Amino acid sequence: MSKKTAKSPAKKSPAKKAKPVAKKAAKASKPKKPARKGPTLAESADKFALYQRSVQSPSVDIEFFDAEFQKHRGRVPLTVREDFCGTALFSAEWCKSDPRRTALGVDLDGPTLDWGRTHTLASAPPDAAERVTLAQTDVRDTRLAPVDLIVAMNFSYCIFKTRDELRGYFAAARQNLVDDGVFALEVYGGTEAVVELSDERELRGGLTYVWEQEKFNPIDHHTLCHITWKFRDGSQLYRAFTYDWRLWTLPELGELLREAGFSTVKYYFERVEADEDDDEYLTGTGEFVEHTEIENQEAWLGYVVALK
Repeated sequence: MSKKTAKSPAKKSPAKKAKPVAKKAAKASKPKKPARKGPTLAESADKFALYQRSVQSPSVDIEFFDAEFQKHRGRVPLTVREDFCGTALFSAEWCKSDPRRTALGVDLDGPTLDWGRTHTLASAPPDAAERVTLAQTDVRDTRLAPVDLIVAMNFSYCIFKTRDELRGYFAAARQNLVDDGVFALEVYGGTEAVVELSDERELRGGLTYVWEQEKFNPIDHHTLCHITWKFRDGSQLYRAFTYDWRLWTLPELGELLREAGFSTVKYYFERVEADEDDDEYLTGTGEFVEHTEIENQEAWLGYVVALK
C-alpha cells in the first residue's frame, strides 16, 4: 500500500508543506457567530490576501518553467501570459525575476483584477509592476499578443467541462504562442481526488486553511470544491471560494493537447521523500521531475507541459 503524500490541491511550496497535516477532517461547517463585540477575524480578513498566502508559490513555478523552457528551447523565456490570473501574483513575480520580462494576466473577473492592481501590483517594485498588463477577457481570445510561455495555474482550466471546450482553449493558447512557445498546466489527482473529504492545514498565526471536496460524480467527473479559513477566535471565512469543475485525467489532457496541435506533451511530478516526523506521509521536495510512469498516490500535484 502506498504512503500518503502531504498534499492537497494548490499546495506546493516547500515552506508550506514542511509540516504535513493532510489527514482527513470533518467537513467545514457553517460558522456560528461568536458572542463578542467588534468584528471577528474572519469579518476583517481579505480572502484574496489569504489565497495568495495559503495557495500560491509563484517562485517555485517560475524556477521550474524557466529551467524547462531553457532545456527544451535553448533560450530564456521573457514573455508570459498568466491565464485565469486572478490577482496576478504570478505575473508580478515573473517580472520581478528578470528586468527583461513582461507579463500579460488574463481573467474575466473585473473586481479580482482590480484587487490585483490595487494590492499585488501596487506592492511590487514600480519597474516590475509597469511591465505587467492585465486584460479582462476570455482566455480563448486569440487577438492577444503572442508570448513565449502561457501558464494555467491552480486548475482553473477545469471550468471547461466538455472535450470541445477544453480543446478549443488549448487551440487558442497554441495560436497565441510564438513559434517555439510552451504551454503549461498545473494538475492534481490521486485516489483521494475523487472522494468527498475535507483537508486542513495549519498556518502561522492560528490560521487554518481548509480544502473541501463536497461532491464528485464518477460519470462525468464533475467536482464541487471549496476553500474555507478558520481563525483563532473561532470565526470562519466559510467557503470563501467555490470551484465548479470537471476533474480532467492526464490521458484526456494529453490527447486534447495533441488534437489542438501541440507537438509534444510531457508530464512532471514532484519528487517526494519520507517525512521525518511521520513515516505515514511522504513530503514534497519542491523538485518536479519528468515521468512516463508513476505509482499512484492518494494525492499528487504536477505539471503538464506542451511544446508547440
